[in-house]
Amino acid sequence: MRRKGGAEPAGVSESERLLFGGPLRYDMGWNQHADAFLELGFRAMLTRLPSLLASSLRLARQADPQAARTVLAAEVGRGLAQAVSLLAVNSVLAGLMAAGPIEERLRGVVPALVAVAAAMLVAALLRAASTYATGRLEPKVERVATERYLERAAAVELSAIEDHAFHKLLDTAQYGAASARRMISYGTRVVNAMISLIAAAGVLTVLHPALLPLLVTMTLPSAWSALTLARRRYESFHAWVQHERAGRLLGSLLIEPAAAPEIRVHSVGPFLLRHFRAMAETAEAEQARLARLAARTGLIASAWTGVATAATYATLGGLLVGGAMALSVAGTAVIAVRTGSQSLGTLVVEVNALHEEALFVGDLDRLHVEAAGRAIPLGGAALPDDPKEIRFEHVTFGYPGDAVRPALDDVSLSLPLGKIVALVGENGSGKTTLVKLLAGLYTPDRGRITWDGVDAATADRHALAERVAMVAQDFKRWPFTARVNVAVGRSSVPLGDDRVAGAVAEAGAEDVVADLPRGLDTLLARNFSGGHELSGGQWQRVGIARAAYRQGRILIVDEPTAALDARAELEVFEKIRALAGSGQTVVLITHRLASVRHADLVHVLDQGRLVESGTPDELLGSGGLYAELYSLQAEQFTKAPVPAPEAG
Repeated sequence: MRRKGGAEPAGVSESERLLFGGPLRYDMGWNQHADAFLELGFRAMLTRLPSLLASSLRLARQADPQAARTVLAAEVGRGLAQAVSLLAVNSVLAGLMAAGPIEERLRGVVPALVAVAAAMLVAALLRAASTYATGRLEPKVERVATERYLERAAAVELSAIEDHAFHKLLDTAQYGAASARRMISYGTRVVNAMISLIAAAGVLTVLHPALLPLLVTMTLPSAWSALTLARRRYESFHAWVQHERAGRLLGSLLIEPAAAPEIRVHSVGPFLLRHFRAMAETAEAEQARLARLAARTGLIASAWTGVATAATYATLGGLLVGGAMALSVAGTAVIAVRTGSQSLGTLVVEVNALHEEALFVGDLDRLHVEAAGRAIPLGGAALPDDPKEIRFEHVTFGYPGDAVRPALDDVSLSLPLGKIVALVGENGSGKTTLVKLLAGLYTPDRGRITWDGVDAATADRHALAERVAMVAQDFKRWPFTARVNVAVGRSSVPLGDDRVAGAVAEAGAEDVVADLPRGLDTLLARNFSGGHELSGGQWQRVGIARAAYRQGRILIVDEPTAALDARAELEVFEKIRALAGSGQTVVLITHRLASVRHADLVHVLDQGRLVESGTPDELLGSGGLYAELYSLQAEQFTKAPVPAPEAG
């Protein structure tokens, strides 16, 4: 994807240009996530801390309320135990450095030592409880977030799935579930670090007010470093997500069963490996750039931290020399400074990590909002129980980004129900687009589709889909058993053996099932243990059986015999005619015009427009496009072959 002004991003490999037509980068200048980078400032991080913790707690409570309560209570308890331990240590140091015999001083600090030991024991038990509860909680949070992602993605319109911008959001939002899981760990550490910091800061404030700002100064460098690195990682991720997907695609092609024969016959393997290496090296260069910047940033932060640490201990020394602080208090202050510095450093790093993961969860939230706006609508007008006709009235539809011409242009036609209606035309004439509009997968840009006068655009889309069964030209070959491949035609009903057997018989697929090693329980995926692969013609029959299992009022069949031999093709069309004879409407798309001689009505499309309609005999007699295409195909069987030229 090119940037504004046509400028190409740096470091674009020749593989990107050759295989994918250009650089695979998202322009972060216009991308909707650009504002997120501005949110990685220190002030924004602190401002958003309550909402981040609330978001983590909300995810945890949705997944496992009891485990969430356990984690929260354990982390609060650990922080309080650390505060008690610091105060007890101060008592121990003060007692040991007091005047008097050593035996009396030791006896005097025993209660404080017991308090330190008890606090450490309680902290250890609470850590164990938190670890156990977090281990239970994290996978549940990821599952809940993943289910929400998949649920929203499955409920949107087909046009959204095919939209480039929405698919980019799908790409980035899929990482939100893993980020939601990590937010639980980061959130627990943030809570613990906050309470520990409050305890240490309280002790330092009591000991001497000048120590608290020095503690903050020691931690600022790590905060700046963490925020800077997070901003760079997040920006790089969004810019390179499409490139990463393309690299994974090249790797998957090398092990894909469908591509394996051609890879070996045409020796495509070295070609793919070469370009995989080029794509990977380009991505490695980006990682090296990030590592170089991270090293420089870390060096600057370390130098800053060293200066601040030296200043802190110099201040402590000055207070001791000047008599403003007792030696025992100075010892406690050293421990408190180290503890507070560690807690503040942990807090900054963990809040930053929490914030960074929250940005990815934010992508997931944005997907929920976008998907809600592009979801298949629920409810609507009721369709007639027994409609007689479906009409396309001046329907125009164009695919996004296709500015040449619409796929359908001002099409008006009738589909009488209970008949066989054939759609005929050359490639790109709009036949498949028309049946997708009929099935409710798209809505017209202009015009309307009516069922006995009821506009399909205002009708209950789910009820409309319930009436339609489709055998698409590229129907999905599910990597499940043969039984499920048939029954997935209507997965909402209980899986019944009689219904499956009836659908198999209706499609003429009994021989296909009989030849399978385990019959209907055979796994149709060779890349799994015990899996079996069907031929193209066998898959075609399974697809027809799937449509028969659905028992839709309207059966849409797109090139149903493309992979069948002549005898099997004749049998399939006999089955289709039988379906129409039982009252089911059949909408047939095929290039084999001899196969539509038994259709009740034929609509001929050309470049998105309806050019002819009528019975097969009427169209043959009219001498139009149908008759021309029919004659061209007939000549292939009647014209004598041209003899090959003699050698020499």
